[in-house]
Amino acid sequence: MTEKLTSPTPVDAASHGTSGGLQYEKFLDCVHCGLCTAACPTYLETGNENDSPRGRIYLMRAVTDERIELTDAVTRHLDLCLDCRSCETACPSGVEYGRLIEPFRIKMHQGDGSSPAKPDWFQRWILFGLFPYANRIRLALLPARLMQVLKLDQLMDATGLTRLLPAKLQRMQRLLPKLRSREPELPDFLPAIGEKRASVALFTGCVADAMFHHVNWATARVLQQNGCDVHIPKSQACCGAIHYHSGQGDPALKLASQNQQAFASDDIDAVIINVAGCGSMLKDYAHISGELGAGAETSKQLGQFADKVKDISEFLVELGPVPPQHAIPMKVTYHDACHLCHAQQIRSQPRQLLNLIPELVTSPLGESEICCGAAGSYNLTEPEMADRLGNRKVDHILDTQTEAVVMGNAGCSLQIQAMLKARNHSDIQVLHPMELLDMSYRGVGL
Repeated sequence: MTEKLTSPTPVDAASHGTSGGLQYEKFLDCVHCGLCTAACPTYLETGNENDSPRGRIYLMRAVTDERIELTDAVTRHLDLCLDCRSCETACPSGVEYGRLIEPFRIKMHQGDGSSPAKPDWFQRWILFGLFPYANRIRLALLPARLMQVLKLDQLMDATGLTRLLPAKLQRMQRLLPKLRSREPELPDFLPAIGEKRASVALFTGCVADAMFHHVNWATARVLQQNGCDVHIPKSQACCGAIHYHSGQGDPALKLASQNQQAFASDDIDAVIINVAGCGSMLKDYAHISGELGAGAETSKQLGQFADKVKDISEFLVELGPVPPQHAIPMKVTYHDACHLCHAQQIRSQPRQLLNLIPELVTSPLGESEICCGAAGSYNLTEPEMADRLGNRKVDHILDTQTEAVVMGNAGCSLQIQAMLKARNHSDIQVLHPMELLDMSYRGVGL
C-alpha cells in the first residue's frame, strides 16, 4: 500500500516557502553532517540511518519532492521518531527539526490529502476521548483506585488476568502509578505569602491534573512562598499536544484558542507550567497556528499568550527564588525531560533550585538528556522502542545509587516509575522538583 503526500513541486516549494505549514527551506538548513545521530535515541538503539534525524529529513524531503512515495516503510521510520528534539540541541546548523517532522506528520496522517484519517478505537476513545479531559480521567481512575486499595491489581498481575486485556490497555495498566489520595480542588485564587512580587496563572493540564494533582498543589504553594498571587482559570483546557502530535490539527487549534481565552488577562505576568511536554506545546502556539492555517488575528493572540508561558523552574530563577530553610537529607539524581532541555533549552534552572535545598545531594545522571521513551503517548503506541529506551534510562539511574530521581514532566514520571517497578526497584522514588521545594519550605517529610 502506498500513499502520495500532497505537496508542491520542489521549485514551487522552494519559491513559495510553505506547503500546508511545511516550510520547505527548512530542509535546506540540514548539511547532512551527521552530528545529530549520536543524540538520537532511536538511532542509538537501531543503528539504522533511516531512524536518525538526518535520515528522516532525507525521507521527508524526497517525499515532498515526489522522488519517492510515502510507503508504509517510510511512514514507519517517521512514526518511530519520538519528537524529543535532541537533534536540535546537537545540530551546529540550527536545523529546526520539530518544525519539519510535526507539520509533515499532519500531512502524512491526512488520509485523503485534505482531512485527517479516521482514528482507530484507541485514538478515538482513549487518546482523544479520555486523555485531554481531566474530569474524565479522574472518573476512569476510580475503579483503579479501588483495585489498588484492595490489592486486586496485584492479584490480576499474579494470576495473569491482565493479559486478557487488549495490548494497549495492558500498557496503560502497567504505566499506572500508585495513586495518591486526591487533595482538595485548587481554588480560583491563592494569595501571595509575604510581599507580593508577581501575579501568575497556573496551567494545570489534563493527565497531569488527574494523576499528579499533588504536584499542582506543590507548585501553587511554592509560588505563594515566592510572593506570587496565583490564579487558576477554570476554563482552561488540554494543551492540545495529544492531538497535534497525532496529526489532528484542527482539534489542537481549537484547544489552543480556548487556552488563549482562558488566560487572556493583562494582570497576569506569566502563565506557569510544571509539565515539560505541555510547556513546549504552549510556547509553540504561534508557530503551530501558522502551520495549521489560522488567521492572522488568531496567530497574533496565540503568540501573545505563548510569550507569557514560563516553566516553573525558569520563572522562579528569573524572579529570584526565596531560599527554603528546612533540610531534606537525601541523595537524588535529575533526569532532563526532552521537552524541557531540548525544546525549551531549560537545563540549569531545575538544578539551581534543587541546590538551594539544605542537605539535598544531587548526583549526575549518565545520558541525562537521552529520552526515557515516554514522549507523550509514544510509550503506548510504540511499546517495544519505549521499553528499550526506558531500560536504558533505568540502567543509568541505578548506577547513581540514588534514593530518588527528579524530573519536570508527568510523562517521564509515569514511564520511569513503571520501568523501575518492572525492574523491582519501586523503592526509588520519582519526584517533581516542586515537591522537594514545597517540602523544604514547609518542613514536612516525604
